[in-house]
Amino acid sequence: MLSLRDFWRRHRRKIIIASGVLGSGYFLYKLYNAHKCRLAELERELASNREHDELINAQVLAHFENIQRIADTTTLPHAMHYLSSRIAEELDLSQLTERLMKGKGQPNALTPSEKLELWDRLKILSFTRLVVSLWAMTMLSLYIRTQVNILGRHLYLATARVLGSSDLIEDIDLIERDGQQKFLASSDFFANSGILALSSDVQLAAAEVLKGKQLRDFFNTATLHETIMQILDLLMSRGSPHHWVEYLMPADARFDKRPIDSSSDDIIMTDGTKFEQLMAEARAVISSAEFLGVVEKSLEVSVDALVADMGAESSGGSLMAGMPLARLVPRVAQMGPLLLEEPSRNRFLQIIWSIPQVEGFFSALYANQWVLPS
Repeated sequence: MLSLRDFWRRHRRKIIIASGVLGSGYFLYKLYNAHKCRLAELERELASNREHDELINAQVLAHFENIQRIADTTTLPHAMHYLSSRIAEELDLSQLTERLMKGKGQPNALTPSEKLELWDRLKILSFTRLVVSLWAMTMLSLYIRTQVNILGRHLYLATARVLGSSDLIEDIDLIERDGQQKFLASSDFFANSGILALSSDVQLAAAEVLKGKQLRDFFNTATLHETIMQILDLLMSRGSPHHWVEYLMPADARFDKRPIDSSSDDIIMTDGTKFEQLMAEARAVISSAEFLGVVEKSLEVSVDALVADMGAESSGGSLMAGMPLARLVPRVAQMGPLLLEEPSRNRFLQIIWSIPQVEGFFSALYANQWVLPS
């Protein structure tokens, strides 16, 4: 007993320190083990969240790609076919060409001044038809894709709310089917009414650009490219900013005066129909600087492809080397209908859809990352 006391007295300090060290080590071990378990749990939660996010992203991407296919294979072909027939009707060149052919077969049927006047009219109308077809093909395709992406996002969000709610689907305020159909059908406004104003304005621009160009003047690919771009630039710069929106949509003040909440995932309006809501958002999108940038890039790329195609043709002379304007006019007249071919065969549309700026714009529009202008 005395020896134990003596041992304690001699080694008390060491024993206390050793006990403290052991106790602290055990405490730190338990703390580290708990922290390690918590980290493993967090990693499992993060992995689960990543899998969920990847699943959601895959669903959104699949829906987005389906929306683009719907625009290209269902809505656009109908609208493009109707637009092509309307342009052929409004800008018919057959009477002019028939009179010129008649004058060629019967030398005394037309005086030199009458021939010159007919050729001048044919020159202006041929370029008018080409530029109208180019502008219409580009703008109608961009506008319809805008419509379908807006509607697709609204329907996707509405469906997500239904799936995440315990309420009956009938109790959910989905976008009315009539409103959807009316919204998509509104693209026919361009072919029904807007094409008249567009054709008139393009003809004025073409007459101004071509007034100093004689039929004997030589045109090459660079001259043709410059001429088409000048007509387009003059068209887009005429009148008030975004005046060309009125070619695509009816000028209805109701679509401009309703309040739009751009911070929401959906467009919120205090009154009015779903159709008016969708039209308000479509007008806001195509009136934006971002959309104008997409339009300008699309037109530029389309003109490049068009001139390259015309330069590659060899019959009747080489445009690369240059040819008289009188020989070029028939080619110009023939190119208009090719620009309005069915979308699946229309290489100009495929070129537009492959532009990174166009792809990025519609991805942002569908994801609602595009901010509505105030």
